[in-house]
This record gives sequence, C-alpha cells and structure tokens, in this order.
Amino acid sequence: MKALVYDVLVLGGGAAGLMCASVAGSRGRRVVVIEQAKRPAEKIRISGGGRCNFTNLHATPANFLSRNPHFCKSALSAYTQHDFIALVEKHRIAYHEKTRGQLFCDDSSQQIIDMLLDECGAAGVTLHPGTKASSIAKGEDGFSVITDRGEMRARSLVVATGGPSIPKMGSSGFGYKIAEQFGLKIVPPRAGLVPLTFDEALLARSKDLAGVAVDAMVSCDGMQFDEAMLFTHRGLSGPAILQISSYWHDGDNIQIDMAPGVDVFAALKELRRDHPRQELATGLARLLPSRLAQRIAEAGGGMSRMADMSDRQLQAVAVLVNKWQVTPRGTEG
Repeated sequence: MKALVYDVLVLGGGAAGLMCASVAGSRGRRVVVIEQAKRPAEKIRISGGGRCNFTNLHATPANFLSRNPHFCKSALSAYTQHDFIALVEKHRIAYHEKTRGQLFCDDSSQQIIDMLLDECGAAGVTLHPGTKASSIAKGEDGFSVITDRGEMRARSLVVATGGPSIPKMGSSGFGYKIAEQFGLKIVPPRAGLVPLTFDEALLARSKDLAGVAVDAMVSCDGMQFDEAMLFTHRGLSGPAILQISSYWHDGDNIQIDMAPGVDVFAALKELRRDHPRQELATGLARLLPSRLAQRIAEAGGGMSRMADMSDRQLQAVAVLVNKWQVTPRGTEG
C-alpha cells in the first residue's frame, strides 16, 4: 500500500493536538491527526465536572510549572487566554466566570470539543480516531509513521500524546518512548493536581471529618493557595490541596490555615470574655464547620468552658486552626 503523505502529522487528538492541527491547517498545510482512542478529546469531556474550565482570566507565566519558564512566556505572549475566549465567542458558546477568573461553559464540555473539531474541519484537517501508531522513523525528507491504517509520511511530526495520567481516557507513555528514541531529555513524570493522603494514625483521628469543606490557605515549598479544602476518607482534597500537590514532595510538611484572615487566638479570647460559659467547641463553631470545630476542641481542650481555658491553651487551639502542620503520606495519583 502506498504511503499517505502530509505536511504535518499530529500524534494525539486531545486539546493540544486538535488546536495545533487546526492552526496548521488554516495556514495551508495538509494535516492529519492520529488518535488512538475511539473519540477525540476525552479529557476535555470530563474536565470541569463536564463543563470544561477552558481558561482563566488571570493566567500568567507564573501559574505554570516548568523546568523552562521562558517557554511559558513566549507561548502566552503569542496566544493569550483572551485569544481563546475570542474563539469560544466566535462559536457562540455561552460561558461564565465561576471563581478566581475560572471560565466554564454554561452547557457542556462537548461544546469545546465540537468547536475544535469544527475548526479542524474548516481547515481541511484529516482526523483518524481509533488509530494506533506503532513505530516512527526519521528520514531526509521527514518522518514515516507506521499505523494500523498503514504507513503515513509527513515533513513535520507533532507529538501531542500528553502524559500518562488517566489511562482509561486513552493516555499512554507512547510520547515518552518517542522522546527516548530521538534522544530528548525526559523529566520523570509524577502526579500533580491530586488529593493528598494521610497515614493510618492521622486518618483514624480525622476519618469522621470526611465530607467537611472549609476555606483554607494551604502552604508548601514557598507556594500558597487560598481556596476550598475538603476532608476525604483518605486525606485531603479540594482546589487548594490539588494546587499545592504539584509543589509537595515526599516528606514535606504542608501548613494549613483553616480560618484565613482571622486571628483565631484573638477571636477565642474575645469569645472567652463575652461568652465565658460557652464550651470551646461551640465557640469554634462560630469560625469553622461544627464537626471540624468539635474535633479541634477535643484535641485542644476537650469539652472545657471558655472561662476555664488559659491564654496558653487558647493559643494552642489557635495554632491547630491557623497553623495546622500536616505531613501527608502520599498522593492519590
């Protein structure tokens, strides 16, 4: 069978692959996209709880983790979040800002997938879902890719296979094999944006808090995030934890302020003055969810009345709220 010849062959039909293909096609290139999953852009489909958090109004190079920070600067200067918003609006996709500049579709993630597929279609891009590439070779006039559809050749090869996360969505380590084949340096991948887990002792003390959410300031390795935090049956999750997980390494402590912006020691002293007969747990429940307040009260003074607690005891309780130190066992990645 004669090989099919293209200007650009894109391996991977996810967000990056489809975007790259549509732009290359719009510039007059003959482009083909090879995607091993039966449906393209499966990770887009599940993103944002099915509504796709497609960009952030406040995105800057500082928000990206990279061994090469200059790449983010050049990439974002060439194509900003506002350029993508303009594309979304061109396709008449309704969206809204949820929190902190996060933009979500009003309807469904499928709208973003359809938008990218429409852009590819308009640019004449050929898409082959359910197609696996088995080998790649580089010659003088470009690349040869052997697929289960036969051989395909292209002057340029784009590897947009993504990382190894969520294999059921079609992810694999194929991109890393290609990088090794061509002698590219690889940074070993590790899980990011994942929940953190507790050891058995800490889990035993906190298991009844599963489902409790609180606004928190979470810090680790010089970074901090002020967002929601959720106690789970295995440890901690929620936006603040998912963000800090990308900076956490085995053995690191994380510090958690579960009442950001509140001087809990001062607040407890004020409660002791105004409500001396009130139990500590009741006083803490003015600042925290009741189950969490109860657990912290048990750790800091039991069922003591406010009037019976010294400044030193109140300070110890305040530290549990404003400066809780935790050493996670690991991640759920």
